[in-house]
Amino acid sequence: MLHVQGNVYMIAGAGSNITVQVGSQFVIVVDPGLPQMSEEALAMIRKLTDKHILFVIDTSADPDHTGGNANFSKAGWALPNSSLNPLEVGSKGGLTLPSGASIIAHINVLNRMSDASGKAAPIPSNLWPSDTYETRYWRLYNSEGVFMYHPPNAHTDGDTYVLFRKSDVVSTGDIFTLASYPMIHAEEGGSITGTINALNQIIEILEPEDNEEGGTYVIPGHGRICDRNDIVNYRDMATIVRGRVQAMIKKGMTLEQVKAAKPTLDYDGLYGSTSGPWTTDMFVTAVYQELTKGKGQDQKANAGR
Repeated sequence: MLHVQGNVYMIAGAGSNITVQVGSQFVIVVDPGLPQMSEEALAMIRKLTDKHILFVIDTSADPDHTGGNANFSKAGWALPNSSLNPLEVGSKGGLTLPSGASIIAHINVLNRMSDASGKAAPIPSNLWPSDTYETRYWRLYNSEGVFMYHPPNAHTDGDTYVLFRKSDVVSTGDIFTLASYPMIHAEEGGSITGTINALNQIIEILEPEDNEEGGTYVIPGHGRICDRNDIVNYRDMATIVRGRVQAMIKKGMTLEQVKAAKPTLDYDGLYGSTSGPWTTDMFVTAVYQELTKGKGQDQKANAGR
């Protein structure tokens, strides 16, 4: 576990990065990671604080971000050595309070996870969000303002990035990740244009220190702790690659011709991959298909050129 700054910490290596905010009364977690990593991650939180987990925020419906939902929710109100006994809290004033932490996400995350159509195996309901929001942002308070912002059609159509205002830390989920080129889940409403717009929104709330470094820190979906300079460079890369692909499309190039031209070449050393869940080839394909959608210029239509 790494202390980012203020009240915010990061746990790496759990599938996705896990963000942990420790307030005066309880703990907020962003993206609980994979289920097989929950026990280890919860043990780290127990070493940090005896306060209970009250909220778990999902930045998308991705399994590596939501797989630990049930484990973290179950641990809420019941961390060993907690100063609050969940039975005592639940009985105060005749109130019936939840026995587990609340899972919060944008409404589209719940819609995706609860829709069993087209899925080999339905997602268990104990992994679904228990609380959702539909507006541009939603706010919690835990010794500081905790703002959840929803950028439309970025990595998916259900993304959330979280600002911990006093600590000056932003947790982005997979809108921003150092592990790969932008992951565009078009089948879930994602787009390269929406991702660039979301990156610009995030950049607007980041306050840099000297030479664009330091200041507001950023916890990406995957990779090391970043600052404004890192995310600006990532935004610029995404914008440049989109522009290159668009220029090639205007020349009438097919998808295979665009891939052969290697529009990402000068960035491949930083973000490229030929294997894994999101490759360079998949990224270029997603950008091309988005930019040619409805124009009759997909690979099959141009195959005879």
